[in-house]
Amino acid sequence: MRYFVTGGAGFIGSNMTDRLLSLGNEVIVYDNFSTGRMEFLEEAHKNPKCTWIKGDCLDEDKLVSSMAGCDFVFHFAANADVRMGCEHPKKDLEQNTVATFHVLEAMRANNIKKIAFSSTGSVYGEAKIIPTPEDGPFPIQTSLYGASKLACEGLIAAYCEGFEFTSYIFRFVSILGERYTHGHIFDFYRKLKEDESQLYVLGNGKQKKSYLYIGDCLEGMLTGVEKGGEGVNIFNLGTDEYCEVNDSIKWITKKLGVSPRLSYAGGERGWVGDNPFIYLDTKKIQNLGWKAEYTIREGVLKTVEYLEKNEWVFDVR
Repeated sequence: MRYFVTGGAGFIGSNMTDRLLSLGNEVIVYDNFSTGRMEFLEEAHKNPKCTWIKGDCLDEDKLVSSMAGCDFVFHFAANADVRMGCEHPKKDLEQNTVATFHVLEAMRANNIKKIAFSSTGSVYGEAKIIPTPEDGPFPIQTSLYGASKLACEGLIAAYCEGFEFTSYIFRFVSILGERYTHGHIFDFYRKLKEDESQLYVLGNGKQKKSYLYIGDCLEGMLTGVEKGGEGVNIFNLGTDEYCEVNDSIKWITKKLGVSPRLSYAGGERGWVGDNPFIYLDTKKIQNLGWKAEYTIREGVLKTVEYLEKNEWVFDVR
């Protein structure tokens, strides 16, 4: 297979690139390197079956020419800055929704019929059903990020109906692990390196969240692609557990050997659109034979270990 990976130099995309190459596939990495890093492609560069192209998903013409000859698209490129959506609402629209439209049009121009898309559990908003299944009722959207991703899902589904595409839409919880460069562990680690005596926490620390280790995420996606059917396939990806932000703080600080004084912004939400309880029902993907191998705690600790060994990532973000 010849895969086209948008955002292929990013956190999840670069890990998927390495995984696809390890299976003997050809991979074209397409990334504008706004947040993706060449360092993440170090192993991929050594493989003659990997090609990388610097390009933006807002450049439809370049997408069309770059995608020629591919069989399948993994679409990871996106604005992942969930918290700051209200400060730049156009960014979510352009980098998520418009970019996805361009990817779909480039696929249509090249007669590519299959796409795997990294969506988010944020599309469920503040769900009334916990754990939340794929067919749970959609509440009012609470974040511009979630709304833009839901719009992407709608476009992809419409292309499946209108142009006989097959899609594999994965609604993730937050992903942890090697090459992680944004999120609460990243923020807490950086703050503690600056001042280990205190840690400021958005919200009240009691927000309940689920997380998934990157290796489990990749295997979940590959399982869904391999065993999913025609048309639109939607899968939740997450662990069978959740933790409080305070739990994560305990694991991080113990791993780093620090005991900071904690101060809280207060309230159930850390920012506008922050869901105080995220826990997804993953029975659908588990019925295909996948199950997360690592616990949330193990994923947090592996992430801290990666950051300890790769503090250069703080200098480039």
